[in-house]
Amino acid sequence: MEMITNRTFDEMHVGDSADLVRTLTQRDIELFAAVSGDVNPAHLDPEFAKSDMFHGIIAHGMWGAALISTVLGTELPGPGTIYLDQTLQFRHPVRIGDTVTVTLAVAEKFPKNNRINLDCKAINQKGEVVISGMATVIAPTEKITRPRVAVPEVEIHDKSAT
Repeated sequence: MEMITNRTFDEMHVGDSADLVRTLTQRDIELFAAVSGDVNPAHLDPEFAKSDMFHGIIAHGMWGAALISTVLGTELPGPGTIYLDQTLQFRHPVRIGDTVTVTLAVAEKFPKNNRINLDCKAINQKGEVVISGMATVIAPTEKITRPRVAVPEVEIHDKSAT
């Protein structure tokens, strides 16, 4: 069984980092729309999207932000992290087929309250920064190791096709 283990406040140092790599699929966009309710045609309607400023379907910006949350909750610091604040700048669109590398790096530590600021970047396969920002968390002070929970399989049914 695969496990996830945190890094405690005392184990982390400025410059420590963790990353996650994902390739955006049409299914990701559809699942994100289903879960969030965000059915903006820029994400789901190819006819509309080709006439907007990006000239095609793009990912929901918060899809990329969710990847930042994934790293915080599973890698750095990991289980036991309390997410307090996040700034985000969306710099380039993410398109179906783009591979995004999300990297979080410890920027500052505040021992008084176990808070950590982490520099957040998402970079596409072309080397373009697509999202940047800063996260503030309360880092765990106790070591936690837990089994990685298997997420359920999800099927997408297009209501308009029936």
